[in-house]
Amino acid sequence: MVFPQSGDTTHFTEKQKQYLAGFFSAAMQRGSQPFVGLTQSGQFTKDANSSAVNLAASEPTVHGTPVSDLCREELWKYEQNPLDIWEKLIAHAEMDCAPAAEDIFRFKYHGLFYVAPAQDSFMLRLRIPGGVLSAHQLRGLAEIAENWGAGRADLTTRANIQIREFQPKAIVRVLQRVHALGLTARGSGADNVRNITASPTTGIDAAELYDVAPLAEALHYYILNSRELYELPRKFNVAFDSGGAISVLADTNDIGFQAVRVAEGKSVPAGIYFRVLLCGITGHKQFAADCDLLVRPEETVAVAAAMIRVFVQNGDRTDRKKARLKYLVDRWGVAKFVAETEKQLAFSLLRADVQECEPRRQIDRASHIGVHAQVQPDLNYIGVSVPVGRLPVDQMSAIARIADQCGSGELRLTVWQNLLIPNVHASRVTEAVEMLREAGLDCSAGTVMRGTVACTGNRGCRYASTDTKTHAVELARQLDSRFQLNQPVNLHVTGCPHSCAQHYVGDIGLLGMKVNGQEGYQVVIGGGSDEDRGIARELVPAIPYNQLAPRLEALFQTYINARRTNESFLEFSRRHSVEELRSMLEAKEMVIQ
Repeated sequence: MVFPQSGDTTHFTEKQKQYLAGFFSAAMQRGSQPFVGLTQSGQFTKDANSSAVNLAASEPTVHGTPVSDLCREELWKYEQNPLDIWEKLIAHAEMDCAPAAEDIFRFKYHGLFYVAPAQDSFMLRLRIPGGVLSAHQLRGLAEIAENWGAGRADLTTRANIQIREFQPKAIVRVLQRVHALGLTARGSGADNVRNITASPTTGIDAAELYDVAPLAEALHYYILNSRELYELPRKFNVAFDSGGAISVLADTNDIGFQAVRVAEGKSVPAGIYFRVLLCGITGHKQFAADCDLLVRPEETVAVAAAMIRVFVQNGDRTDRKKARLKYLVDRWGVAKFVAETEKQLAFSLLRADVQECEPRRQIDRASHIGVHAQVQPDLNYIGVSVPVGRLPVDQMSAIARIADQCGSGELRLTVWQNLLIPNVHASRVTEAVEMLREAGLDCSAGTVMRGTVACTGNRGCRYASTDTKTHAVELARQLDSRFQLNQPVNLHVTGCPHSCAQHYVGDIGLLGMKVNGQEGYQVVIGGGSDEDRGIARELVPAIPYNQLAPRLEALFQTYINARRTNESFLEFSRRHSVEELRSMLEAKEMVIQ
């Protein structure tokens, strides 16, 4: 039945009048109904005759969740969209004051993190798709860090950059300068898709299957220009793996796209595709699992956007602890999640077992450090060692200068908290290496240091229990000075259970905690990703930091004494049970508690 438009009471048909009379008669017979509405002057009324909207019966929702059921952060987003607070940023800069709790959360949508009490200042986190930036941009970031920040940048485990210790009065100038450099911080924190990662050697690696840099960049810009993709219930990580020499840890992401080759004679046409991995969240001891999809390269960005949309529309908004993609897929199952994704797409998804694909090529765990040949004749990339990602402004400027003079002016960041200088002609490699040394940098590192990553730690994060970066460097240098190993050993040091440094996937992982009032760690062992995938096992429940180095030295000595020919530290640690490892250490009078 079609009724006249609102406000038109003169054109009801006789049939419509009879319907309305019956409706209100039935309503009166049920007794008085709860009603609250608004009069034309904006006052609340209980009288249905003076208002047409029953607010008591029409509670608004956010993607199907009633507002009254929203968790605190979702309510903050509902009350004011964090993307629409530019005037607040200006006001806080003018007043040089810290934001209230709800605006501390909203400011993260602009890449601004107020990190008190660890530091009474802001941290800026950028978005650098695929970790690719120019020497000009790095030089500009060095100027920002020097003029308004702490005089350094931190390279992150998402191939990204953070700059710390901005006072509130500087935040607008900093954002404006970032935009002028052709960079952005929008959506780099809080409930957003974080920096899109990609294999750092993509496009220059002779062994890769597909250049994924354009895919990472395309998804980055689609997110930036799609307001709906800023409506996630929690953070979200996406990675593109080219199938080349350096891992991007795709299986630790909410969505990982991994390039694969299908040979002739299989159930699907031969060619290059991407396997889709879902629900990596290593802080919860879970790797992303293959979901039996084969996606063509040109389909990957659309598939990622569709999956993110499904998460936006169906993720939990009542409980922050259950709001990651993992919990939606746990509730639905992979089949339903993929089916809901397919409803968002204008094309069908191809399903195929992983056995249809050729195995991924072996990853070179040392290839993010040192000089390596590119697929382009006579060109090389230089992997620069940046211990735990700390990069002072003078070294930032030096790297930019070297990239301009000896390379193509391009730089690549990696998930291992270091960077690459690509496109260095063979005739300029020696010169570039010498310039790095003059700047206090190197393209070599010990077998432990080259695989050491650490989160921010308690010097810059209120959640961390320990000074992770200082401890990680001290431990790596001490172990490298004592032991000459021929295979890398990855050391992951994280300050809290959020596991930003992914301690569960390290050969050795350290989780910061307080031990008898002192800074200390839990020690886990035998973790790995990709073809070495596995969650590390607890070796030491808790140990003060000042007792940790001797324990790790004893562990390394045990490995050297008992390893088989060419056996890696990871293989050795997995060959033995935790009890056996503890017994071997106890035999050296290094009792593991």
